[in-house]
Amino acid sequence: QVQLVESGGGLVQAGGSLRLSCAASGIIFSGSTMGWYRQSPGKQRELVATMDTFGITNYEDSVKGRFTVSRDNTKNTVYLQMSSLKPEDTAIYYCKARPNYGSRSAYWGQGTQVTVSS
Repeated sequence: QVQLVESGGGLVQAGGSLRLSCAASGIIFSGSTMGWYRQSPGKQRELVATMDTFGITNYEDSVKGRFTVSRDNTKNTVYLQMSSLKPEDTAIYYCKARPNYGSRSAYWGQGTQVTVSS
């Protein structure tokens, strides 16, 4: 059974920082592209950042230079370091795993709330 468990969300003032973590189980973590997505009320879920199995990253334009995605394959965990947070970063942040093997079905975590106050 695949499980993705996010943690690290919370309330922070604008300009502050948070680090999100996503611990994965039930997948071959090193063989999976990992990503962070977010969804705010009334909006579609959007990509924030991804890191593939080669360590290649991709960021949504509005977070470039502020957010950093990383992974620790020894801990089956992906991180999202968020700095210089803005109120518009407020959203539920979801972790996504896409194994690059088998059916390549994607898996999602339950989400963690990030609220940035002005």
